[in-house]
Amino acid sequence: MSKGNVYLLRHGQTYWAVSGQHTGRTDVPLTETGRQQAIEAGERLRADHPEPFAAVFCSPLVRASETAKLAGFDATPCNDLMEWDYGRAEGRTRGQIGEALGRTWNLWVDGPQAVPESLGEERVETLPDGHQVTVHLTEGELLDEAFARASRIAEKAREYADRGEDVLLVAHSHILRLVTCAWVDMPAADGRKFELGTARYVVLGDHKGQPVIERWGA
Repeated sequence: MSKGNVYLLRHGQTYWAVSGQHTGRTDVPLTETGRQQAIEAGERLRADHPEPFAAVFCSPLVRASETAKLAGFDATPCNDLMEWDYGRAEGRTRGQIGEALGRTWNLWVDGPQAVPESLGEERVETLPDGHQVTVHLTEGELLDEAFARASRIAEKAREYADRGEDVLLVAHSHILRLVTCAWVDMPAADGRKFELGTARYVVLGDHKGQPVIERWGA
């Protein structure tokens, strides 16, 4: 019996995706462009995979759940698919963090815990369309903690694939890159070497018993 595939779909565009602000657990909605991207992603997926998926799971955050819905899929929320918790980096750009830190900051190397406490203020931000969001602030997740969630997701998806079934996961850039690393047995920090655009998808599979990345950014 041939193995199934795992499809990973990133949510559509948000205002913070455009501005480069780190968007972890803050519930930032899709832009109008993001909503159209989600519809088009669904069309591409169905052209690529006309049969129904055995299961569809999504992050419960609105940008992911709305993407799944607009793409035409009835998805089951899965908390492990939520984005990496960026802690004090939430809502900040890499440039802002580097300026406050006095050196270049890299999420994958330094983690959220290296972000200066001065950036961790409670606040509500108004998006360009007038929508207000409360910035989610915690101490953040270590890379290993986020990777542990991603590994659980990969194992759950592998159960479907081992039965020859295909599954779709709708979530966020960093957590999906970590799921990819878990699938192909790469170190978590290697996730920084991948780039996944909004509303683009990945296909994970198996080749002669070896977990592989079949397609990236479709």
